Parts: sequence; C-alpha cells; structure tokens
Amino acid sequence: MQQAQLYFLSDQYYQDFPDDKLMQNKDIINGAPHSRPCFFAFKDTKIDDIYWIVPISSRFEKFKRIEQDKINKYGYCNTIRFGTVLGRNTAFLIQNMCPATRKYLTAYIDKNNCPIRIDDRIAADIEKNARHVLAMAKRGAKVIFPDVFKIYHGLEQQLQQNTIISKPFET
Repeated sequence: MQQAQLYFLSDQYYQDFPDDKLMQNKDIINGAPHSRPCFFAFKDTKIDDIYWIVPISSRFEKFKRIEQDKINKYGYCNTIRFGTVLGRNTAFLIQNMCPATRKYLTAYIDKNNCPIRIDDRIAADIEKNARHVLAMAKRGAKVIFPDVFKIYHGLEQQLQQNTIISKPFET
C-alpha cells in the first residue's frame, strides 16, 4: 500500500464487523446510494497486515464547529484534523477511525487510474494524532466511537486463520 493514499471500505467489512458507530458505507440521497466515505490508511505498529483507517468528511464547517467546542471544553482537540483532498477542505475524523486489512480496502483512484493521495504533511499530522488518540483509547478513554478493539481482535483471528489455512500440511 502506498503511503498517504486514500481508500474505500468494502460492504463486506460492515457485514463482518457490524457496529452502529462505524461511519455508514454509503450516503442515501433521494432514496438511492450516492457515495461512500473515503479513508486515509496507515499501518498498525504491531501487525503489518492491519491498517488504521480514518474517515474523511467534506462537512468541513460542521467539524470546525465541533473542534472549537472541544477546544473550549478540553483546551485542545486531536480527534478531528483538517486538510485538503482534491483541492477541497476536509475533516479527518480520528474519532471515527477503525482497523481494517487489505481484504476490505479498495484504492480511491481518479479517472486516469491514478491513486488519490494527500499531502505527506497532512498524512503525518493525522497519523501522529491518531496514534495518540489510539493510545488514550487503550488506557480506557472513550475517544473513538466504534468498538475498535473488538474489530481489531476479529481481524487478528482472520489473519491467524488465513495463515493456518495457507500453510502446507507438514509431515
């Protein structure tokens, strides 16, 4: 996987890891599925095959207000970060991040079949803050909405089963 690249999450992920706190896979506009959120992905520090994915929202002003509310209440906000994607201001919702494997990710590509990427400085800021928020969650803070540890353990089990299945029978 390329660094600072954006991805979509498959429908199968939502079936395998149902969680009402996950960002919905498709928006419904006029009764029809319209688009999917895209995600910024970075590798887990423990298991190379697991990625942490941070959803991106185009609702920049809404999340700027939420960020300001958190700053007013706590003095800072590292659960929402901001940057540009395809020239548009966007919010990176660390508070909605979750783990996934390549099996569930599809690259976001443009009409010329080139992967959509974000600036490395934005990527570094998001990853740094996401790792900090994840560390807070591991200590028991309720800073991430989905049950990311349940999903993570499910992904670990899948990876272990795939390793066992893919190994040839030894005598």
